[in-house]
Amino acid sequence: MPALVFMSTSSSTMRVLILIVAMGAVLELAPQAEAARAFFVFGDSLVDSGNNNYLVTTARADSPPYGIDFPTHRPTGRFSNGLNLPDIISEEIGSERVLPYLSPELTGQKLLIGANFASAGIGILNDTGIQFITVIRIFRQFQLFQQYQQRLTALVGAPQATKLVNGALYLMTLGGNDFVNNYFLAPISQRSSQYSVPEFSRYLITEFRKILLRLFELGARRVLVTGTGPLGCVPSELARSGNDECDPELQGAAAIFNPQLVQMLQELNTQLGSDVFVTANAFDMKEDFISDPQKFGFVTAKVACCGQGPYNGMGQCNPTSNLCPDRNLYAFWDAFHPTEKATRLIVKQIMTGSTKYMNPMNLSTIMALDSRT
Repeated sequence: MPALVFMSTSSSTMRVLILIVAMGAVLELAPQAEAARAFFVFGDSLVDSGNNNYLVTTARADSPPYGIDFPTHRPTGRFSNGLNLPDIISEEIGSERVLPYLSPELTGQKLLIGANFASAGIGILNDTGIQFITVIRIFRQFQLFQQYQQRLTALVGAPQATKLVNGALYLMTLGGNDFVNNYFLAPISQRSSQYSVPEFSRYLITEFRKILLRLFELGARRVLVTGTGPLGCVPSELARSGNDECDPELQGAAAIFNPQLVQMLQELNTQLGSDVFVTANAFDMKEDFISDPQKFGFVTAKVACCGQGPYNGMGQCNPTSNLCPDRNLYAFWDAFHPTEKATRLIVKQIMTGSTKYMNPMNLSTIMALDSRT
């Protein structure tokens, strides 16, 4: 702001000028204050930004061509050709990208931005993802969040730390692996012998409720919770079935789980007396471009950009895989995960989508409401 030179004038005029200057300062600082909102991320590979790089695990994305379209053009541990869901949400809310909690770079003032605790391969249940050797299961993610809060308190003091944690935005992405890498894991899983799909879904919802209540106890007051996408339509499932059609069992499981999730979150909000939990309908968000890829500029929503075998849906994306030359023409990056372009379409609905996609409100509405409190 340019310096003001006050000439001889009355005290009342001086007060008016000072008030104008003060109001201008507030207006200048307002976007910075909004951008300072912390962001915390919990969940699986759809939102892991590199924590698994620091683990002994087979669930990792730390080799080319992962990251080919990231600003550094190098793999980062994100299961994407470029930016992932938390990165793009950070862009939209005017924040820096949050670092993985295990990153040695997450120190000092970087703690004020938030942290990503997600770990590829995990689920709602502790026995989900055991085939990946080491992963950070959800309650361990919460333990790390408590450790983060201790570090934050040491940096800024308890009152300011509590304010930052309570005022932050949270993202929770869980559930898909409990079906794909647990219940429907070939040739047979223990869970599928214990439960029918509807019974298993109810069990998941009961356990997910405990997880979300624990996150509330830890200070979360605004949490985006994503439902499962069209699990049966990812390239890995098309490759497995070989008939060019989405797997009906997995699609049916998602159709059972997602409405139960919405109902559970609504009941939780009623119990807590506030719209703490907001559902992102990932199924319909992805179904839009899966059912009509050309409408969104894709040439295919069946074949992955990176992979091998039918639909490039076999095995892992690695340096020996087939690789498409233009990632913007593909809805799926690898056998399971969307491209950055597809993820941007998802975030657009998270930001401004109708109640078909966001319940009870979208993120733009949340940001507007919270800026007034």
